[in-house]
Amino acid sequence: MFSKSKEDMKKPMNNNTPTPRPGSAPTPSIVGADVEIEGNVKTVGELQLDGSITGDLACGSLVMGETGKVNGTIAAETVTVRGSVTGEIRAKSVRLEKTAVVEGDVYHESLSVEAGAKLTGRFAHTSGALTAGSKKTPAETPSFVEAKKPAAE
Repeated sequence: MFSKSKEDMKKPMNNNTPTPRPGSAPTPSIVGADVEIEGNVKTVGELQLDGSITGDLACGSLVMGETGKVNGTIAAETVTVRGSVTGEIRAKSVRLEKTAVVEGDVYHESLSVEAGAKLTGRFAHTSGALTAGSKKTPAETPSFVEAKKPAAE
């Protein structure tokens, strides 16, 4: 009555991933402190990063914890950095908190930097959304500011 026939057992299982309801926000993704990813990461939703990524990262929103690390380009709508980034950041809104260490250029529409954050690179205000791989150079963007790490730490 409830058993499958031998023919049904031979058919591959259908492993469809559930699709979000139309109009619903994607589930936030979490990369734990013990996770190391080598390769590019892409999601349309929010990413909480406490582990490390060696590769480019594209997401809707990034919140990087103090143990989070990215070695590559970050492209997102909003980025909050408490960890370390080696590479450029391209986002509408960028927030560097006091524990942030960034070695690379930051392209932004809105920028917030807490006292204690370290940046070796350049800030460049942009009036349009820049994405990873954009061909614009810092000289082609308005309000270009260069910041250097203090000599004595």
